[in-house]
Amino acid sequence: MPSFKIDTSTAVVFVATPPTPKLVSKQTGEIAIDRETGAPLATVGLLVADEGEGNLYQVTVPNTGVPENLAPGTPVTVVGLRARDWENTFNGQTRHGISFRAVAVTPLGA
Repeated sequence: MPSFKIDTSTAVVFVATPPTPKLVSKQTGEIAIDRETGAPLATVGLLVADEGEGNLYQVTVPNTGVPENLAPGTPVTVVGLRARDWENTFNGQTRHGISFRAVAVTPLGA
């Protein structure tokens, strides 16, 4: 599926929720792995405010792109943010949405 670049150059971005491991399965606790790098994946909640509007996004990032002690309220820059639509069917019910992925989340001034 194609993905689309998201320009955050004019946005103010803050950490809303700290990084947590992205799980393949909640039952097994298996952590998702980046297919390209082999790095474990994490999910970070980001508040992105731009042009008078703020939105909360759950962004998947390789652990190598997330510094330790990334705390809520920290202003950050987001490197390589992309969006991709998805759809799946489970037990006869179709779900769809947009997933967000970034190369790195870096505290401002780092």
